[in-house]
Amino acid sequence: QVQLVESGGGLVRAGDSLRLSCAASGRTFNRLHMGWFRQTPGKERDVVATITSNSAYTNYIDSVKGRFTISRDNAKNTVYLQMNRLKPEDTAVYYCAADSGVYATDPRKYDYWGQGTQVTVSS
Repeated sequence: QVQLVESGGGLVRAGDSLRLSCAASGRTFNRLHMGWFRQTPGKERDVVATITSNSAYTNYIDSVKGRFTISRDNAKNTVYLQMNRLKPEDTAVYYCAADSGVYATDPRKYDYWGQGTQVTVSS
């Protein structure tokens, strides 16, 4: 089992920055691929960014490329999402998730999920 706890969400203005953190416990973190996903009411949960267990590869959706950065610190069992130049369309609940299998960007491949943290960007 893996427990994931997100933090760092909040209400900001367009153009501001936020850094989300996700602390993991319960299983060897450095063997897990990690991802950040987001969801708005009435819509499916979508991938935002993913990172392999050793940080060798990352993937981003087009709308956040150049603005968001996913990273991890395996010594601290933590994955981060640095979000810069935030836009109102980034408003969502952001979830951290862990993938114990083959690296994927499909949320259906992720085994463990945090409770989510709200990010609201005002115009």
